[in-house]
Amino acid sequence: MKIINDCTILVVDDTKANVAVLVEALKELYKLGVTLNGEDAIRFAQEKQPDLILLDIVMPGTDGLEVCQRLKSMPETQDIPIIFITAMDDLSHKTKGFDFGAVDYITKPFDVTEVKARVKTHLTLKLAQEALKNQNTILEEMVRERTLELRKAQIEIVSRLGKAAEYRDQDTGTHINRMSKYCRIMGKALGLSREEYERLDLASTMHDVGKIGISDNILLKPGKLDGKEWKSMKGHTRIGEQLLSGGSSQLLEAARVIAMTHHEKWDGTGYHQHLKGEEIPLEGRITCICDVFDALISRRPYKEPWPVDIALEEIKRGKGTFFDPELVDLFVSLQPEIMKIVEAHQDEML
Repeated sequence: MKIINDCTILVVDDTKANVAVLVEALKELYKLGVTLNGEDAIRFAQEKQPDLILLDIVMPGTDGLEVCQRLKSMPETQDIPIIFITAMDDLSHKTKGFDFGAVDYITKPFDVTEVKARVKTHLTLKLAQEALKNQNTILEEMVRERTLELRKAQIEIVSRLGKAAEYRDQDTGTHINRMSKYCRIMGKALGLSREEYERLDLASTMHDVGKIGISDNILLKPGKLDGKEWKSMKGHTRIGEQLLSGGSSQLLEAARVIAMTHHEKWDGTGYHQHLKGEEIPLEGRITCICDVFDALISRRPYKEPWPVDIALEEIKRGKGTFFDPELVDLFVSLQPEIMKIVEAHQDEML
């Protein structure tokens, strides 16, 4: 941390006698720089970044008011405090000086005691402001680090919940990895922010976490489910919603919404809430398409994998009934990117 005696003061005055008085008063206390005109003062301030400027107002060429105005307009010099040097009866210049951003003024002829006192006061204030700014920067960095830790913890929770589902159903485990990638590219294509589509990617991995609560004889049955079994299977959306409820993070809330709504249909015939159209949250509508598509092209205990082109045709047949029609068009338009994901995970689906 800088101490006051390490501060640099720039003295700007076209009258050498005035400069000599100020230099003599301050040279034992601070580091000094001197210029005799406004343009040199601006260059010095930009290059050397003094801690304080003593600036004469009335100078030939670029006067002190213009120097002050220009320095205050530049980010690299706008925080340097400026004390104007002015004649005792120069009231109009004093007023303009404050309007232009000066912090104080020193009158001519100089009182050395006053000069030292005013300089010390404003340097002490500047150092205190810099210390506070540095402290705030440290605190902000601590907050960023803590936020990152919490984010990592959330991702770890998501990952472990996904693994829990994978232990129950190996198909679910590989399926969620692919399906979440489809969701990510759809979110990105929709113009969601990076934070939003990354959250969609992570949250969608928990869409079937409720299957943890479904018995093995139903979950792993190789044939078609009967009515009672199907009713029990549909309960995984409610179970997932309950497992993910009560959290305060946006990630877990998005996961809760997806778990509950990814089997809702555009025409209102889905389950469990029978939501219709845009009543279904966007996350649920996106996940629904991605979930069905990946299920169609994957091997299941009760079915062989479908070819991708046939699966896409099935998605298009559900446009406006099963799926959001605009999202269907988007999904189909993203076929080249989707195929990259499919091809990268081909072995998992066979």
